[in-house]
Amino acid sequence: MSYPTYNVLVRERTWALMQIEFYKTCDGSMPAQEFLDSLDRKMHAKMIMSIDLLAELGPMLRLPVSEPLGDGIFELRAISGSNITRVLYFFCVGNKACLTNGFIKKTQKTPQSEIKLAKKYREDYLRRCSND
Repeated sequence: MSYPTYNVLVRERTWALMQIEFYKTCDGSMPAQEFLDSLDRKMHAKMIMSIDLLAELGPMLRLPVSEPLGDGIFELRAISGSNITRVLYFFCVGNKACLTNGFIKKTQKTPQSEIKLAKKYREDYLRRCSND
């Protein structure tokens, strides 16, 4: 089931410090948005609350909602019961945060493969933005 996208919600909030953007691949897919859409209703709502806090506080957002993973990649956190989800993001010029990919956390540490994917998406995003 698909819930309203965060892009629609953030446009209504003129007080937000940050503009939240979903990374879009060359083929038009949005991995973070697709991940959010795959979550159950309760977890989806919790992650939207974390995204809302990111929009409101930007780089001032800290644990337990956000944590830096290194090299400019951060994770947004949401917990519902024993389920733990993460959405990775980075900051852009112009008060923007770009959500790249998400996953359900099953191990103690964030998988390196997810961090590498976020970095790959960031490189692609920045390359395409510099060509505009």
